[in-house]
Amino acid sequence: MQRILTSTLAVTALLFATPLAAEDYPSRNITILVPAAAGGPSDTVARLLGEAMSKDLGQQVMIENAGGAGGSLGAGQVAKADPDGYTLLLYHIGVATFSSLYPDLPYDPSEFTSVGLVTEVPMTLVGRKDLPASDIGGLLTWLRGEGKGASFGTAGVGAVSDLCGRLLVDTTGVELNVVPYKGTGPAMNDLLGGQIDLMCDQTTNTANQIASGSIKPFAVTTQKRIALLPELPTLSESGANVDISAWHAVWAPKGTPEPIRQKLSASLQKALTDPALIERFAALGTEPVAAKLATPEAMDMHFQAEIERWSGLLKTD
Repeated sequence: MQRILTSTLAVTALLFATPLAAEDYPSRNITILVPAAAGGPSDTVARLLGEAMSKDLGQQVMIENAGGAGGSLGAGQVAKADPDGYTLLLYHIGVATFSSLYPDLPYDPSEFTSVGLVTEVPMTLVGRKDLPASDIGGLLTWLRGEGKGASFGTAGVGAVSDLCGRLLVDTTGVELNVVPYKGTGPAMNDLLGGQIDLMCDQTTNTANQIASGSIKPFAVTTQKRIALLPELPTLSESGANVDISAWHAVWAPKGTPEPIRQKLSASLQKALTDPALIERFAALGTEPVAAKLATPEAMDMHFQAEIERWSGLLKTD
């Protein structure tokens, strides 16, 4: 009888362990891992979001940076983490390229547990300040003439800056000499110094440089002009069918309990309505996504569509 009672208690404890853990979650600090260098666009988004979510969750949301291999190494750390909601991943559109670029990954990015989208950051096509062209039409003419094979800095193969360049080449037929860097920071430094001609980067990384006149802006990569740079045309206006934004999202390891995922998603949605976050996002040329997109269900659909979209372009290499 004692053995039966002990077994029954053990099973009961097992059945209730996860719900109780989810109910008490979070009971300690949460880490958001950003698989990119500190100070970059993704890091900025993560730190602003972490501040806002900390207010709601009642625990500190810490940011940890771990770059390498286009972000796939850092994402791998999250894939191997305990699925308890205390280690999360925040990164951008690049996660949708991992499977195409790194077929031998020891994890499947499509199996991350989605929490929700955060923001869709517009990209800007910018050049060194002494580039001969003064507008996007002039730039395309220059690239087809004396500027043929101009140097184009990226944060590495599969990075959002790289994807933007691929779309530009694919839709306009211009030739670019792609120069990969270990992040957009070093690429921007060389653009400021005149060592490279062009790059395509998030407004979170270009807005201040554009405002100071340190670099020359040519176009935004979204279908609509943006409030921060209203005079800057879209690439589509110039006949280049380029539509790309550096969307950022939050994921948890595969197997994270649904109650914890829903709690994180609810906190994310609340954070995106925080006036301080909205104001600081606006200063970076972006805004939070609509609440209906900051859900696991919407993120799952968006992520799968993006994986399919970029696999086709990357396989043309």
